[in-house]
Order: sequence, then structure tokens, then C-alpha cells
Amino acid sequence: MSAQRVALWAAEPDLDDDINDVDIPLTIPPYQNADLYDDPNLDESALLAVQAQIAQQTALAQIPDVVKRFIIHFHQAVLDNDLPEITLAYESGWNRLTEKFYARTEWPEAEIIAPLVNDDQIFLILYRELCYRHVYSRLQPDIDDRFHSYENSCELFNYLLNSEVGPVPLSLPAQWLWDIVDEFIYQFQSFALYRSRPANKTDEELAMLGSEGGAQAWSSYSVLNVLYSLIQKSRVNEWLKARAEGKSDEEIDEIVGEYGTKPLYRQLGYFSLIGLLRVHVLLGDFTLALKVMDNAGLGLCAGEKVPFTAPTATHVSTAYHAGVCYLMLRRFTDAARVFTGCLNWVMRARQYHTRSYQYDQINKTADRMYALLALCQTLAPTRLDDNVINVVKERYGEQMTRMGRGEEGLGTFEEIFLYACPKFITANPPPYNDPNTLALLINPPTPSSPSSPTPTSGTPTITDPTQRHLRALSAHFLALSPVPTLRSLLKLYTSLDARKLAGFLDAGVDEEEVLSWMMVMKNAGRCVGRVRGAAGADKDEKNGASTANGSSAGSSLLDGEWMSISDLNFVIDENMIHIAESTVGRRYAGWFIRNSEHAARVFDGLRASPLPGSLPGAKTQGKGGESKGDTSKDTAPRTSGQKVAWSKVV
Repeated sequence: MSAQRVALWAAEPDLDDDINDVDIPLTIPPYQNADLYDDPNLDESALLAVQAQIAQQTALAQIPDVVKRFIIHFHQAVLDNDLPEITLAYESGWNRLTEKFYARTEWPEAEIIAPLVNDDQIFLILYRELCYRHVYSRLQPDIDDRFHSYENSCELFNYLLNSEVGPVPLSLPAQWLWDIVDEFIYQFQSFALYRSRPANKTDEELAMLGSEGGAQAWSSYSVLNVLYSLIQKSRVNEWLKARAEGKSDEEIDEIVGEYGTKPLYRQLGYFSLIGLLRVHVLLGDFTLALKVMDNAGLGLCAGEKVPFTAPTATHVSTAYHAGVCYLMLRRFTDAARVFTGCLNWVMRARQYHTRSYQYDQINKTADRMYALLALCQTLAPTRLDDNVINVVKERYGEQMTRMGRGEEGLGTFEEIFLYACPKFITANPPPYNDPNTLALLINPPTPSSPSSPTPTSGTPTITDPTQRHLRALSAHFLALSPVPTLRSLLKLYTSLDARKLAGFLDAGVDEEEVLSWMMVMKNAGRCVGRVRGAAGADKDEKNGASTANGSSAGSSLLDGEWMSISDLNFVIDENMIHIAESTVGRRYAGWFIRNSEHAARVFDGLRASPLPGSLPGAKTQGKGGESKGDTSKDTAPRTSGQKVAWSKVV
């Protein structure tokens, strides 16, 4: 039976035929109470129950047999805690049946398929989680779907966190556990965006959002409470600290307790740390977002070790949101380092995750990181890996040129940021419980005269958090708009008078304004970064390197030291500007490796091509290396000299 199940999900083309070959009994209870309709004493509640049972039987009969057999097989694998079978059913069977039967419609409701799984409530919760994820990804969820998905998530996490028997006897693959946490946060983000737009909503939707349950559903407090509870229950921070300190397995098990020793809770706790990073980024608290990752680190994308094998999407999500944090905190070198490390890792690992069902999502996130990396290079040009920077220039070369022209590139800057940034949300919903205030929010009054109050004075307004973050970063971009012009002029001189420099610029720019721009340029050439301290904290401690927060560069993601990121330095002596340009030497190791690989490719191409002087069709060689076949009359024969066949003289 086990061998048949493995073959069942391994077969590519004829999934339904393979499933029909497996003998799995369909335990559907037959309806035995048809004669109740003839009972004159049948009350209304019993009649409704009979009608519901008949409707369930009818709906169940309409489900394809291959889907019924899959659900029974899936349920049995979950009961047996058979991770290989669960993984195959989750990553292969579910997606194939979705493409074949439910690409544009919902999966059957859990109440319909309940007889197939003996009304197992735990499996039905997991089944609903998959169904709602399918609705969010392929269909358009309505307000009932949003509320019901929240209730199902609460039931799932209550089962995991508040079990009376201790750790629950459940085993799920790491990919599914990550998807549960990731989807939970995505649905929270989706509901927050839906709730923040009160216009174009029906009266029923407004009433549901204004009710007590509507105010509590998908609230920031409840989502953060779930993630922090999973972290505390699993004691994942203590586990990570103990591993970093090199403690033995026995000591670690004693520290983390009975929950922390279970892979289910340990992985959920670790994924919840990454989920907290994402939630705090969405809410705009970038400092706290990095703080929660102090023990976990940034993983493979930053060249760090990971505690266990995690899905590819986990590393990509970590790098993307950590890079956004550094970008919004104006630590552009750290943001570029995180993005570059992740993109390099994705390029190397591409061949291993091309068949993953999350391949498209990983590529979309990688494209956004390339766009954000272009912004980092515009705001603070630094040396990056050649493979990554070549892709950035190929995709965003023209946009980077426009952004380098100052204010006229502001529109391009905003366009790239809006494409690549997360969809930020606000923690406070509109006042749905106050119809009058909500009406003013949707339709603010317009002033009828200059003495009338403006809509912003005493009237609530909707502030898009994404636009708020965009304005903050755009203001920094505009402050740096004179820097490219000044930089191009200063590179031509070793000393320059401020008055002469003002004459090179636009008319109306005086000497004092030029000196203020020079101070902006000086400040733009320095920033706080972990580039040096992350890999060599011990070395920095020995040298006594001063950091931004007064401590040496340690393990915290917020630590860093002030460093110069510009190759152009200058000092101002009264009104005379003295310029010194530092050139960075070529990185010979990388240059040698890249050119060696290029030479090897050229050499392979030459060896694969036909010998000079031979016809394209002459593929065989005779004795002594002479080619067999007709000789072209237009080609002069060799009369002297040695015959060379690329690798040796023949």
C-alpha cells in the first residue's frame, strides 16, 4: 500500500488513473432516514436537519472520485504523522488537483468532505487553511471569507498553543509550517488594506466592520499576540542563544523545555521570528523589526549559518524585509549588502528551486530586490558584486541615469519605490463604529469661502502609509539632488575656489548656498554600516572601533560604525575647497576568476567548432589527423608546416 501511494504522487501525466488504481474505501454514511418525510409529527428543526444531510450527500456525490481518494489519503497521512507522504500530498497532489478541478472555483467546503475523514476536526482546520489560501491566491475573497479565515486561524493556533495534553501529537513538513505563518501574515495585510478603504463598501460590509467582532478580527494586537506566543512557547530565542554558545544537546533540551524539543514548535517559533520581522516592517517600525532578528540573524543571504534547513522562500523573505528596514533607516550600504547576498544566493540556487510551486513568488521578490538595489546605488553608490550589479544595470540602467540628474528623476525614483516596496499598512482602522465620523472621512467637506475651515482642520483624513514612507524617502532623495553635479565638477580639480564653483552652477546660486551643498555632500558620503563589523566583530573589538550606539560592532543587526562610502573627500579652508580622490584597487581574485571562466568558455567553443580549412560536413579524420572528404577547390592546400589540432601537434 505504501509503495502504491508513493507511485500515486510521483506519476506526472495520469494522476486520476493512478489514484483510481489505489483501493481506498470511501466511508460515506448512506442516508437511512428517507421515511421521515412521511412522519406527520416531524418538527421543523428535524426537517431542516434532514434537508441539510441530503444537501451534504448531494454535494459530496458531485466531488470527483479522484479528489475524494486524495482527501482520504491525505487524512491518513496526517493521522500517521507520515512526513514524506504529507509532503508529497501537500506539494504535489494538492496543486495538481487544484489545476485540474479547482483552478477557477473553490474547493469543497470542510462540512461537505467531513464524512470522508470521520469528522476529524484537526484535519478539517488544516483543510480549511488550504482552502482559504486557495481563495486568496486564485480567487477574490469576500468579507465572509476574510472573517472565516481569521476564525479558522484562531482555531488552529489555539489548538497548538492551548492544548491540555502539552505538545500536540502533530507533524507537518517545514514548508507547510512556513506557509501557515506566511499566509497568516498575508491575510492580515490583505484585510488591513481592505479595511483602510471605507469607500465603495456596501451597508452590510460597513455594519460587519463596525461590529465588535469586526473590530477584533485581524487586529494588529491579535496577530502580534499569536506570533509572540509561538516564540515564547517554543523558546526559540533561548534555543538559538544556547546553540550560539556551543551548549550540548542535553543542556539545550533542558533550557527549551518540552515544547522547544518538538520540531513542530521549534520551526513555528523560528518562522514566527521572520513573521514578526515582516509585520513590524508593514507597520513601519523598522528598528523593532531588526531587533527581533538579533538571535536568528539574516541566514544564508548574509553568509551566516542557519539552525536547520528552511524553505527557499524563508531566506528570500528575510533578506527582502531586512533590506527594506536598512533602506528606510538610511543605512544604504547595509541594505545593498543584504540584497546582494540574497540575489547571489538565489542565482546559485536557482537550479534547485525551479520546480518549486513558489518559484514565481521567489522571482517576483528577487525582482523587487533588484529595484531596491538600484535605489540604494542612486542614494549611496558603493562597490557591489559584478554579477548582481550587471543585472541591475541591465534592468534599471536608464532609470538610474535619470535619477542621477537630481529633481527631474524624482518621478522615476517614486515609481521604482512604489513597485518594489511592501504594501505598508496602518494599525488603526477607520472609525466604522461612528457613522458620522466615517461619513466625514469618506466625503470631507469642501470650503465654500476663504474663511471656511479647510478639510484638514478638525476633519479626519485617510493617510496612506505607503505614501507617507515615500514622502520621507523622497525628501532625502531631493536633499541629495545637488550631489551628482557637485561630484562631477570636483573630480576635475584638486583645489577650487567656492566662488568659481558657484559660477559653474546655475545662475542665482551664491557662494554660501554652494558651501551648504558641500556640507550635504559631505554628510551623504558617510553612513552607519555593519559591512566591516558583521564579519569581524572580534577584530573591531581589538581595535576599539567606535559604533553608532557607543558599543563595538557585535551581533545586533542595529549595531554599526560610521564609515565613509564615497571615494571623493574634501576639506574647506575658508572659501577654498581642497579635493582628494581615493581610488580603490582592483579586486584581482574576482577579476581573475571571471576572466578565467570566460577564457574557458571561449576555449570550449573553439574546440567544438570545425578545424580551419575543412568543410563543415567533414566530421571524420583519417590517419595522421587528415580529414576525410572532399577538398574545396577554392581552398589552397597546406604545403609545409606542422598540422595543429588545438591540443597537440600531429
